[in-house]
Amino acid sequence: NKYFVLRHGESVTNVKKLSTCWPEKVYSPLTKKGEKQIKEVAQKLKKEKIDLIFSSDLLRTKQTAEIIGKELGLKINFNKRLREVDVGIFNGKLIKKIGEFWNKGGKLSPLEHYSRRFLVAPPEGENYVELEKRIFGFLKEIDQKHRGKKILIVGHQRPFTLLEKMASGYDMERFV
Repeated sequence: NKYFVLRHGESVTNVKKLSTCWPEKVYSPLTKKGEKQIKEVAQKLKKEKIDLIFSSDLLRTKQTAEIIGKELGLKINFNKRLREVDVGIFNGKLIKKIGEFWNKGGKLSPLEHYSRRFLVAPPEGENYVELEKRIFGFLKEIDQKHRGKKILIVGHQRPFTLLEKMASGYDMERFV
């Protein structure tokens, strides 16, 4: 299979700098700018002859995938394993609050701060190791089900960042 990954377009929570996962506590559709971004990408993806689209089931990714799917004439396969990292009690809060949690209020070096994200989950949330397992399980499953397909995956920044880490074969320290 050949994979394409696409982060959702700009959303309301991106503009407001809010951390959102599920349940979706903050209404976060694509902005007009986000819709325009994705319509432009859809035109470029036409040349790739995509066979399948998988997407996170959160609103901003649903809207992104639906724009692409409509343009390419493809049905969307929504999968909850493609959701953004679960930030637990920080869901709906300013992004800087989750950063302060992982960085212990600014007391850690950058290496310690980012390494902590792999080891420590926010209360009621997940850490990056758990997120990697979730994303890897999804990829392993679709790779076993499909052969020779061009597959678009629509999702979120953090899962895709960790996907890049896994694909590059980086250990945690090298990635950080």
